[in-house]
Amino acid sequence: MSPYWSPLVHRLTPYVPGEQPQLPGLVKLNTNENPYPPSPHAVAAMQGELGSDGARLRLYPDPSADALKGAIAAHFAARAGCTLTPEQIFVGNGSDEVLAHAFMALLKHDAPILMPDISYSFYPVYCRLYGVEHLSVPLGEAFEIRVGDYAGEFGNGVGGIVLANPNAPTGRLLPLSAIEQLLAANPRSVVVIDEAYIDFAGETIPTAIALIDRHPNLLVIRTLSKSHSLAGLRVGYAVGDAGLIEALERIKNSFNSYPLDRLAIAGASAALADTTHLDMTRRAVMHSRATLTRALEELGFAVVPSAANFIFARHATHDAGQLAAALRARSVIVRHFRLPRIDQHLRITVGTDAQCAALIGALREIVA
Repeated sequence: MSPYWSPLVHRLTPYVPGEQPQLPGLVKLNTNENPYPPSPHAVAAMQGELGSDGARLRLYPDPSADALKGAIAAHFAARAGCTLTPEQIFVGNGSDEVLAHAFMALLKHDAPILMPDISYSFYPVYCRLYGVEHLSVPLGEAFEIRVGDYAGEFGNGVGGIVLANPNAPTGRLLPLSAIEQLLAANPRSVVVIDEAYIDFAGETIPTAIALIDRHPNLLVIRTLSKSHSLAGLRVGYAVGDAGLIEALERIKNSFNSYPLDRLAIAGASAALADTTHLDMTRRAVMHSRATLTRALEELGFAVVPSAANFIFARHATHDAGQLAAALRARSVIVRHFRLPRIDQHLRITVGTDAQCAALIGALREIVA
């Protein structure tokens, strides 16, 4: 602690990211990374952008990332039948940065914003950073989001709503009909839907982007970190009404006009175009998720229904913290949150079949 800190720094409790240990032979199932490589087209596009001598790196990237916005529009035109204009798309350095801009540009009002009591733990961190008041809305007994709980009276009104769908760390999915009900009940508040894991929700991807033309208060935020296997590239984006996107652009251009580098723009654009690779890897993850769920249940775990690339589970008789420690001793790392209501659950990333088998083998030893 330094005497030179501003008062704000003293009040912050920063977000704690998942551990990134550099140990050989580790089965790493704690940070929801995709276990499969990114599209070969994305790798080739980045190598092509770099060139033989890297001379292009002396030039700034396109501050608007128009090529990437075009790739996003083309992706959703083909996948969801959505017609998007560049004015409806915002891009940033990972979805965390896009979320940060949304908190400052769209959620900082006199009234508090609403969010689930169990959700992505970065949301309350942004509230503290930007001075945004918030109220936690309890999930149901089965960790479900109850839309009716967001439609009541909250003092001076609602400054906005933030939901992850599928929710993190529970993995539960809210159907589009429920999201539309939420939007209709809060027409004067911005509703942010964080779709970091939506590509793992099923064969038909229920993205809320399909609703933006009917609801100018809807902002959908997505990332290429999970389903596109590009967590190391840091590319996120938002889709919404042009008025919402303009607010994000004003914040971005008051903060950092060049959030995405040339390689990120090239690689992300190519990854979005390669839907064959996307479908291959996400289906592999969904298949492994089903197999892993059955194996955990056979070992006595209760598993929350998941639409993400992770599983949220608790054992009937074994303490979650002790299980996590015992797994670590066997070179398997999962995520354990020491938080109310979920301190007996483990969040387990769906890895390759070999990684999942290693996890189950270790758990079989432990619970026996």
